[in-house]
Amino acid sequence: MAEESDLERTEPASARRLEQAREEGHVPRSRELGAFTVLAASVTGFWVMGGWLAHHTADIVRHGLSFGRQAAFDEHAMSNAFLSLSWQALQVAAPLFLLCVGAAVLTPFAMGGAILSPKALSFDFSRIDPLSGLGRIFSVQGLGEMVKAILKALLVGLIIYGVVAHEAGSLFALLGQPLEGSLNAFGHLLLLSALALVMGVAVIAGIDVPFQLWQFYSRMRMTKEELRQESKESEGDPQMKARIRSQQRELARKRMMSEVPKADVVVTNPSHYAVALKYDSKRMSAPQVVAKGMGLIAQRIREIAGDHGVPVIEAPPLARALYRHADLGEQVPAALYTAVAEVLAYIYQLNQFMAGGSHLRQPQLPQALPVPPELDPGPGAAIEEALEA
Repeated sequence: MAEESDLERTEPASARRLEQAREEGHVPRSRELGAFTVLAASVTGFWVMGGWLAHHTADIVRHGLSFGRQAAFDEHAMSNAFLSLSWQALQVAAPLFLLCVGAAVLTPFAMGGAILSPKALSFDFSRIDPLSGLGRIFSVQGLGEMVKAILKALLVGLIIYGVVAHEAGSLFALLGQPLEGSLNAFGHLLLLSALALVMGVAVIAGIDVPFQLWQFYSRMRMTKEELRQESKESEGDPQMKARIRSQQRELARKRMMSEVPKADVVVTNPSHYAVALKYDSKRMSAPQVVAKGMGLIAQRIREIAGDHGVPVIEAPPLARALYRHADLGEQVPAALYTAVAEVLAYIYQLNQFMAGGSHLRQPQLPQALPVPPELDPGPGAAIEEALEA
């Protein structure tokens, strides 16, 4: 049962799946919303510019029907007049045409946003396959589209019938009115019918848009197995990530070990911890931790220090405090300045003595370094940290 549930599309689509669908040109779309916006734009355009359109259209018709005898027999004059009147008609229709085109172009932004997908423009042979076309026609989706088309036709028909039935008296009264008055009344009737039609199409779009969104996101739903696979691909294979982290730690360890020969002193526990310190008064305001480690790493630090002549001293409380509270590459904590200063002073005196200062007295390692008790985790800290690692 668990395997079957993992294969059922019960999970919402992930952001990555939606982005891939967008790249392929698949976004929610509603033809009814497009029809509504174009129809509403055209009706609004006629409503706002109706008088202007009627006036200029009448002028074009008047000039087109007015010509002299000479022009009637001059084919060039007639063709020139035709071109001129066509250009004027195009100029008159351009605002309304651009308004409708703008509505058609901007409508897709309302649902799926703008997409520029080469895959959506590529030719798909399955779209012209007759068998595939018949399958789409007689599919459940095709049946749903047919029912939708029938319902839309019925709604539009009812709206038109209602308007005509309501205005039947005014419509028949137009027969007895003068031409100019009847044209104005007929234009009013057309505008009323168009507004009623826009309202009807708005109802259709209001139903279709949520339906298209629901249908799209239903198709995009994923199985639990697909989500797991996607998560694995996006985040990477855990084994590969562990291998990468191991390699990164190894590289960091090698870089750290390369700094040990440059250190001034290595402070040890003596066996559990090892912390290498360096101090350059010209470049550093305080001593810096250049390497530190526990267990085998601490042993390796001591070996490298011995091979390169770096002094190694045993100061368990200081070694523990430095390991716990001083990060690699950072300065030692201010609370440990005094203790570290005593160690570095001892190393300086020791170097002077080893350099041939036979007249000097051999320095003695400070026995009670001032390490604050709250910074010393204690002898058992190494065991705890080893268990945590």
